[in-house]
Amino acid sequence: MTGSTPILEMRDISKTFPGVRALTNVSLTVYPGEIHALMGENGAGKSTLMKILSGAYQADPGGEIRINGQPVVIDGPLTARHHGISIIYQELSLAPNLTVAENMLLGREHKSGPMVDRRSMEKACRTVLERLGVQFKATTKVSELSMAERQLVEIARALIANSRILVMDEPTTSLSSRETEAMFALIRQLRAEGLAIIYISHRMAEIYELAERVSVLRDGSYVGTLVGDEISAERLVQMMVGRDLSSFYKKDHDAHQSRGPVMFAVRNMGDGVRVHDCSFELHEGEVLGIAGLVGAGRTELARLIYGADPRTSGEVFLQGNRLSIDEPDDAIHSGVVYLTEDRKHLGLFLDLTVRDNVNVNVLSRDSRAGGVLNMKVAKQRAAAAIRALGIRVAGDVVPVGSLSGGNQQKVLLSRLLETKPKVLILDEPTRGVDIGAKSEIYRLIDSLARNGVGVIVISSELPEVVGICDRVLVMREGRLEGEVGGAGHPPMTQENIIAIATGVREAAE
Repeated sequence: MTGSTPILEMRDISKTFPGVRALTNVSLTVYPGEIHALMGENGAGKSTLMKILSGAYQADPGGEIRINGQPVVIDGPLTARHHGISIIYQELSLAPNLTVAENMLLGREHKSGPMVDRRSMEKACRTVLERLGVQFKATTKVSELSMAERQLVEIARALIANSRILVMDEPTTSLSSRETEAMFALIRQLRAEGLAIIYISHRMAEIYELAERVSVLRDGSYVGTLVGDEISAERLVQMMVGRDLSSFYKKDHDAHQSRGPVMFAVRNMGDGVRVHDCSFELHEGEVLGIAGLVGAGRTELARLIYGADPRTSGEVFLQGNRLSIDEPDDAIHSGVVYLTEDRKHLGLFLDLTVRDNVNVNVLSRDSRAGGVLNMKVAKQRAAAAIRALGIRVAGDVVPVGSLSGGNQQKVLLSRLLETKPKVLILDEPTRGVDIGAKSEIYRLIDSLARNGVGVIVISSELPEVVGICDRVLVMREGRLEGEVGGAGHPPMTQENIIAIATGVREAAE
């Protein structure tokens, strides 16, 4: 890249919202044929910077954007597209009721007189789809495609618009390992064809594998850029959060030797299809992990316990008493709460405010005579939650959908904690959450356990499971196949978890 002209230069970009300084004099330089990673905590300013690049936001006066060395004014999405800029957001923006071709050329349809020329559109799109090596057709409806295939449609839409700068925001969040590898191969192909790719991800392994350079933002400011061999987890963490990687996990893994009595027990839980005859115990103040490969049945087991899905067998006991849980309300009233892995669709009310989301499960607790809600108490409760969990927000009347992923997760956790749970089931609690927010969630989990709450953590991130749990149960094909970390069981290591999860039992014995 030395000596070549940058395809993109963003110089001294600032952005102020009412009451919030989101960006302060941020600069970013990207070259053609480069995969340039952009990292930082949720709320660090990555999305704001990219929305300015895409024309969705207008920067404060004083900054400058250059494309191929020439200053440009990006005053809207159409202008950004004209300059060859495309962004693929984590939440895809496709219309599922339209075909692939209709999505790729949405707003730029081919016309034959007053009529849309679908044959011409499909022919133009077919060339791009063949270039990507996809298995579906231009005439296929997007609703019939997998998440990985929909990602490819987004990329195809950028290519047919002759984009030269492609921003990818957490593109592998919903992909399997195999789909992720295929996506990586495509990204490398696009780089070889000369595209500049700005890659946003919280996953360190992806950054190591793909990026030539990594730029880091913190608190709305540019911290620095690492190149090649300079890129390491330790340096990135220090740049992003200002502290050492070793401060993340402080779990005492000998805690099971002095753990409290059994407080929660699951017996013979199953649905006859995805979960079979699962039994386990949770001790007071314990953090119990549930690990396994994708499709092993971890989430399905949690939903059966919580009453979100019908079961064909199984009993749940809390402090020796059998619970009657037929639906989630029964679980909540019994002191068992569940944090869903899909916070956007199954957890939060994105159009409602932070205050409303924090209070939604407990508003009736403070209602006055006649069922009138006590909004003063609701406001106080939201303010206390914002302080306690360090939710970064301008005020409690901000819509939750406008917050970063980490802050959304904290709001959802706040809502659950307001119910005063005895057992907390956390399903992928740090998915899509930056490193700083992860550390805060880990501290919260540890604090809850120390105060006697039983915590169950379901996670696909093995370093997380090993780092924060007292012991780990391992699922395979809908069954609990083994345990690591507990007395009389193999040591809690990633290797032993994988050995049980894949059926290589001797490696875990």
